[in-house]
Amino acid sequence: MKNKLQFSNEKSTSRLLILAVAILFLFSGALVLSSFLLAVDSPFLLRTLSVDNSDKTQLETILHYATSRVVPQQSFAEIKVSFDVLLSRRPCNFLVFGLGHDSQMWHSFNPHGTTLFLEEDPKWVQTVLKTAPFLNARNVVYRTKLSEAEKLLQSYRWEPECTQKKTLLRGNDKCRLALNMLPEEVYDKEWDLIMIDAPRGYFPEAPGRMAAIYSAAVMARNRKGKGDTHVFLHDVDRRVEKAYAEEFLCRKYLVKAQGRLWHFQIPSPNTTSDSLASTNFC
Repeated sequence: MKNKLQFSNEKSTSRLLILAVAILFLFSGALVLSSFLLAVDSPFLLRTLSVDNSDKTQLETILHYATSRVVPQQSFAEIKVSFDVLLSRRPCNFLVFGLGHDSQMWHSFNPHGTTLFLEEDPKWVQTVLKTAPFLNARNVVYRTKLSEAEKLLQSYRWEPECTQKKTLLRGNDKCRLALNMLPEEVYDKEWDLIMIDAPRGYFPEAPGRMAAIYSAAVMARNRKGKGDTHVFLHDVDRRVEKAYAEEFLCRKYLVKAQGRLWHFQIPSPNTTSDSLASTNFC
């Protein structure tokens, strides 16, 4: 999510304009402002409009993407998958693994809801919050390395604290796939949507997304309230992401695939007939 994509040719500029226009359409009511946002000084514009904090954030987000050459890493078609679910579930609890150039967009898509970003790099958190201080972002420490992905996938069944019978994250020191040191606010909420687009997973010493995928599966299966948990996993063209998704998020819950994004809809244990007696997730 940290890739800083710079567009200098006409084709890239055209793509940027398309994305900016698409975002304008997504924010109903703000479309009428698009013709003069660039021509009016933004502080003056925001002072003269009677808006609450949520509306102000959406306006600032539109202005940000309309004037920036740095755009979200996901394609428009991939973003639209998550946006459609957010539109139907908002205000909701939205947990995002990763903090980057798309974070303002995700935050603005969930007005009056809770959107929390989990990021591995504390310096990057500070950098992003300088320009978007309204984002709720927390640093996360991972206990895994991408080079261990295959071994962890093969051995987790032999650790009782990793199995579906023992789905626990907080304080789970024995299961290395469990994110056991997350901020308390992560454990205290039931997350309606979970986006996994981090941590880094493209070199051996990187944390990889194994623990994020496993922990998202645990959160979904620990849901006490009504409704399904929607999990969105990006970069499924990579071997580890795909293997862990099939092991913990389950093909039977895969409802949509778009580009490099998979969308899983995992039912609450209170609404599914699936037995939790099995040690396997899928």
